[in-house]
Amino acid sequence: MRTMICLFVFGTLATAVATRPAAASPQATAEKPGMLVSTDWLAKHLQDPTVRIVATGDEGRYDRGHIPGARFLEHMDTLGENHRLLASEPLAAVLAKAGAADGTRIVLYGDSPMTTGWVYMALASVGHGDDVSLLDGSVELWRSENRPVSTEKPAPATGRLTVKPSTDIVVDGKWVRDQLQSPAVRLLDVRTTNEWQNGHLPNATLVFWQDLFADQRSLKFKSPDELRAFFTRAGVKPDQQVVTYCAVGMRASLMYWAAKHAGLKARVYVGSWQDWSHDSTNPIVK
Repeated sequence: MRTMICLFVFGTLATAVATRPAAASPQATAEKPGMLVSTDWLAKHLQDPTVRIVATGDEGRYDRGHIPGARFLEHMDTLGENHRLLASEPLAAVLAKAGAADGTRIVLYGDSPMTTGWVYMALASVGHGDDVSLLDGSVELWRSENRPVSTEKPAPATGRLTVKPSTDIVVDGKWVRDQLQSPAVRLLDVRTTNEWQNGHLPNATLVFWQDLFADQRSLKFKSPDELRAFFTRAGVKPDQQVVTYCAVGMRASLMYWAAKHAGLKARVYVGSWQDWSHDSTNPIVK
């Protein structure tokens, strides 16, 4: 009888061990990256095949040394006429050559925050905003931390970036004109004081993209709480939708990203002042 009990207990324990779920790998349990990743996070994922690094800004600086594995994307390649985004399918093809692909985490960095913001907006416009992280800091910060750099240019990527239509990101002049008096919309002008004084949209509030950074030298961003306070000071209420514009949409795209990172509803007027001021029927405040 004792032998039978021992065999039963042993068998029960063996079955429990055999059916216990396997421990998750460190990579599986790692926190999913959000809209911002640190240099430390990226350094640990340089060999991760699901992470694609895209550099923007000055191609000459990229040629002199970039984060290993990064492909360069000239933001002008994403443009159609009048500094507007390409149509969705050709835009997705351009982004795919730079490494963006279905099922990957795209990490953007560059020496120009405006081009980085623009490429984020472009990816969001084809339905992949949730797959994109900005690097918190510049390549100069990366270098200062003695992290690896490379002059090797990866070949154009061959992955597929499926278009998932997103109609709530980019707005045009007509949409803005229709919403000028809406209490549900807060219009933010992301230009210089001189540009603002020479003419701006009615009911707009002037903000500066430089104020998004905790450290403008390293290009490390303020925390989401600090960004929310920034937008609150600009008059944005929690239930309002932020709509950003600048001269041609570059600075506005970075401010759009910041509003999203702060947890706000946001859209971007890509045509911006260039589009608005060319229509003589549009109201302008000086």
